[in-house]
Order: sequence, then C-alpha cells, then structure tokens
Amino acid sequence: MIAALLAVTPIILVLLAISAVFSAAETALTRASRGRMHQLERDGDAGAKRVNLLLSDQETMIGAVLIGYNVINILSSALATEVITQVMPGAWGVAVATAIMTVLVVVFVEVLPKTLAIVRADDVARSLSAPMLLAVRVLGPVIYAIQWIVRHTLRIFGVKLDMATDVLAAHEEIRGAVEYHHSEGAVESGDRRMLGGVLDLSDMDVAEIMVHRKSMSMIDAGLAPREWVARALESEHTRLPLYRDDPENIVGVLHAKDLLRAMAAAKGRVEAIDIEAIMREPWFIPETTNLKDQLGAFLKRRSHFALVVDEYGALQGLVTLEDILEEIVGEIDDEHDEAIQGVRRQADGSVHVDGDVTVRDLNRALDWDLPDDHAVTVAGLVIHEAQTIPEPGQKFLFHRHQFQILRRVRNQITALKVGPRLAREED
Repeated sequence: MIAALLAVTPIILVLLAISAVFSAAETALTRASRGRMHQLERDGDAGAKRVNLLLSDQETMIGAVLIGYNVINILSSALATEVITQVMPGAWGVAVATAIMTVLVVVFVEVLPKTLAIVRADDVARSLSAPMLLAVRVLGPVIYAIQWIVRHTLRIFGVKLDMATDVLAAHEEIRGAVEYHHSEGAVESGDRRMLGGVLDLSDMDVAEIMVHRKSMSMIDAGLAPREWVARALESEHTRLPLYRDDPENIVGVLHAKDLLRAMAAAKGRVEAIDIEAIMREPWFIPETTNLKDQLGAFLKRRSHFALVVDEYGALQGLVTLEDILEEIVGEIDDEHDEAIQGVRRQADGSVHVDGDVTVRDLNRALDWDLPDDHAVTVAGLVIHEAQTIPEPGQKFLFHRHQFQILRRVRNQITALKVGPRLAREED
C-alpha cells in the first residue's frame, strides 16, 4: 500500500502542476494589458500574438481553462482519496485525503500561481500562451457543446443569447477604467470628459447636437444682391443656408470665401454678383445618423456643414464638424462666441439657463450629471420629468437640482433658473 502511495504521488503532483498552469494562465490572460500586447505583436513578439489570438475569443479561452482546471483537480483528488483510503480505510481516510488535497490546491494551485500571475501578468500570459492555445484547440468542440447547453438552458429562464454573442463590452471596459482612474485622481476631469465624448459618439445622433431650425441663420436667395451680401457680412458664420420663398426650401449654401472671391472678381460691384453661380449644393442627412458615422462622412466628403432632415424630408436643423468635435473637447470658442452661451451664473450659486441649452452642454459647463437619455435640452428635461408644460413661476426638484420656470412663450419654455446640486441630506 505504501508502494502504491509512493507511485501515485508523482502523478498527483504533476496533475497539480498542470492545474496550477491553468490557474495562472486564466489570471494572467484576463489581466494582461491589451494595449501592450498589441504593441508587442506589431514589434514581432510571437507570445503577444498568441495572447491576442486567445483574447479575441475570451469566452472559449475561459471555457478551456475551466474544463482543464476542474478535470485535473477532480482526477488528482480522486487518485489521492483512492490511495489514502487503502492505507486508512473508512471516513478517516476520506477526511485525510480531503485535508491534504485542500491544502495543496489552495496553496500551490490557487494562491501561489495567481499571485505570480497578478504581479507579472504580461510576462506570464506570453509564457503560457502556447499551452493555452493548444488546450483551446483540443477542447474546442467540447467548449462549443458546453456553450450550446448553457445558452439553451438559460433560454428556459428567459435569457436569450446566440452563439455569436460578444461577451466583451470593450467600450464599457474602457469607460469603467477611465472612471476608476478618475476616482483615484490619475485622470483629470477634462481628460475624462474627452475620453467619454469619444466613446459616446456612436451612441448619439446628430439630432441631439444639431442647431435647431429655429436658431439657424439663413438668407433669402430672392433678395437683391446688396441685401443678401449685407446679411452675409453681418453674420458670425462662414456658411449660411440659402432658401427661396419658404425657409424649408433650401436651395444652396453660401460660403464666405466664395462671396469674397466673387466680390473681388466683380471689383466691388455687388450688383454684378450672381448668387446662383457661387452658392454650393446643400448636403442633407437624416436626423438618425450617429455622430461617429457623420464624423467619418465629414472627413471623407471634406465638408464641414450638413443640413438635417427628418423621415419626411422636413428641415430640422444643421450640424457642423465643429459641433461633433465639441462633443469631445468641449466648447470651441472664437472671438464671435459667448462663453457658455445661454448659461448665466448667479451670485447665489444658481444659473439662469435658456431653454434650448442642451443638457450635455450644461453638464460640461458646470460639471453636473443631469441625465440626457430622454431629453436633449434643459427645457425638454423639465417637461419630461414634470409630464406637463409648466407655467412661469413653478418650481420642481429633479435629480438633486431645483428648477424654476422663468419664462414661457406659448408652449416653449425659454428661460429657467437651475439651483446648485443639493447634498443628499437636503434632497
């Protein structure tokens, strides 16, 4: 019996060593820096290339680890119990085998390899990537079968996942890392907003940031040349939509540079300028276009200005490249812009806000966190929360801020007073 115990001991130790490799690989691969792995792969590192290949299908990789880890631990525990119960028959033998295997697994299979993997995650991941890649390829069919069983079992409880479901949420992972480092003081508020703005582009439509048609500066193309030239020069914008008869009927876009070239060619004779010859063709886009796609379209088309229409083709507003960039870097002010346009700070800590100021701009200006999921503007937020169109003088308490209606024109809230964020005790 002693001989049998001595013969099986090396086998158990080898199995526990393999289990420790699976344990260390799981921790190292999930903690490895993806940015560094991609850089190393570009530099020709074969280990980093294998790590990136494993992380591209993290669910399968973790499945291989769990199968290998559990099968080996169960096998080694069964062998140890079988041999020890021959030396010490009965319950005492099972208890001794359980105690020995528990100590060995906890210390040498769990704590020791995982600690090493945490301390040297990138190096351990690259070192163990080859055996892990082999394990994934060998256990691939088994893992796929297990995934199929799990998904169909979850359907019984109303959780529906298909086999192509991505278990990694890269954007949320990055956002979570930014928020964590911001809370630790490693990322400044401005950088946090910029990184968040980049991640939000694909989740926002142009309708959320466009200049509404009521606020657009336009010129009637039917005016006399001297009149529309005067209006163009008075405007603070370099691109102006031109309409004919009806403001909804946009026929072109006038660019200030084109106007200056025409004036120079006409040697200052304004009446000689033909507006039809210098206006540019308008570019119409649907209001459901997300900002990421529109940014790409601006760059591809080499244009900075687009008119937004709804599903019926009705004009809704306009959006520019600057509007999208401001979602990333914040307001880009020039000599014609007001600082925090539409927001006026008061001595008591409150602010007077125009109703058409967007919630996102107000949050950026004052470092607040008012929600913008259901409303684009501050007036829209109040209407959404109040479930009515408030009257002037009415006060509301939403999201730890007090809102007072200052002015309303027909059904439009045009001015509000918003109090500073209340402490939770006050709320």
